[in-house]
Amino acid sequence: MVGIARLLFDAAILLLVMLIIGFIVFANSVDRERVEPAHAADGIAVLTGGMARIDEAMKLLAKGKAKRVLITGVNQATTKEQLKRLASQGGQYFACCVDIDKEALNTIDNATETAQWAALHRYGSIIVVTSNYHMPRALAELARAIPGVTLVPYPVVDNNVHLERWWTYPGTTRLLLSEYLKYLPALGRLGATNFVRLILSGGGVITAEDFPEP
Repeated sequence: MVGIARLLFDAAILLLVMLIIGFIVFANSVDRERVEPAHAADGIAVLTGGMARIDEAMKLLAKGKAKRVLITGVNQATTKEQLKRLASQGGQYFACCVDIDKEALNTIDNATETAQWAALHRYGSIIVVTSNYHMPRALAELARAIPGVTLVPYPVVDNNVHLERWWTYPGTTRLLLSEYLKYLPALGRLGATNFVRLILSGGGVITAEDFPEP
């Protein structure tokens, strides 16, 4: 019994060390600046949660970086006019080229709604607009929901999140730790889904047409 208890204790310590190292790597790898996509994509999916995200997405649309924008996770009480006022550029496109999703309540829902939107328009590439610290989890959930679709990250940098020497800012550290703990299950779901797809496909190449309905 003593040997088993020691083994379990050592395993717990090892797991804790791995989690700590993983968190440090995650925190240090969050994008510090946004890089404008070099090429245009079919669509832009902006995950709500910060006012700047919508503004940045509409700027990309105004520059011709995509054909349409999906704003996913909008509050039920929010109107299109209210969203339009958040855009410093491209407000005129709300009449023709902006779709609004009010069903999504979390990142998993965002991915599901984006997958349905991409399938409807038969899009093969999507620019993903969300906060820089949220981007890894968003990409993991979207990759799970939309296999075969190219995802181009466009992280929005929040000046209130101090990524330089983040460990000296308790608020930033808590935010990053919370996001990291949510990111790990997202990675697990992505890995499990890819494994199932690989088995079902017999080891072949997976495309969006193989799984049109996430």
